[in-house]
Amino acid sequence: MSIDKTLYLFQYKDGYRYNSDSLILYDFISKLNPKGTVLDVGSGSGIVGLLIKRDFPNIELFQIDIQSLHVKLTKKSAEYNKLKSIVLHTDIREAKFDRKFDFIVTNPPFYSKGSQKSENETLKISRYADILPFDELCKVVSKNLNPRGSFVFCYDAKQIDTLLSTLLTYKFKVNEIRFVHTKENRDASLILIHARKSSKSLCKIEYPLYMDSKEMENIYKSTKTKSLLWVD
Repeated sequence: MSIDKTLYLFQYKDGYRYNSDSLILYDFISKLNPKGTVLDVGSGSGIVGLLIKRDFPNIELFQIDIQSLHVKLTKKSAEYNKLKSIVLHTDIREAKFDRKFDFIVTNPPFYSKGSQKSENETLKISRYADILPFDELCKVVSKNLNPRGSFVFCYDAKQIDTLLSTLLTYKFKVNEIRFVHTKENRDASLILIHARKSSKSLCKIEYPLYMDSKEMENIYKSTKTKSLLWVD
């Protein structure tokens, strides 16, 4: 008899909703076999951190979000799925932790200032990089990672030059990179990066992921998520 591993995630009808970026990021993280303490920054509905906890139950999971609405969602999703997570309502730049982490993972806000912004304040905070500039994110991640700890995230592929320069500034070495394309003949839209503190490994550039591929179908199937409408 098979066990239902579906991860149920509460979401607001009109608020920020998780998308394929989070599923792709989780798939990338899962291949790194996360262990120890994991911090999920900008948890939203809780999707990335809770997928890790579901499939790697021995990790100790912490999740953080600056928006109280998202903290409610993360807590409710964790409770509903019977997954243990310590959920914090604070800005990562102001958070005080009593430990350092082995993995810090995030699907951060990364749309540039030139992008057309939503009138919905919740969506603005979730999407736009001026809310949490990448250099500030890198600085605080470096401060809260264990030696040789892993920083794993996705970002706008067009900003790769800034990403790599900033990571070097904060003593990160990029171990793996993967580009995501909507189709085989299209430019990359998303980049996945695994960086480590004080690593000496050479960078592995993985084969591209195409959104219309069989591999992407398998990611949808293996992550096995289902949305539930949150009603206050």
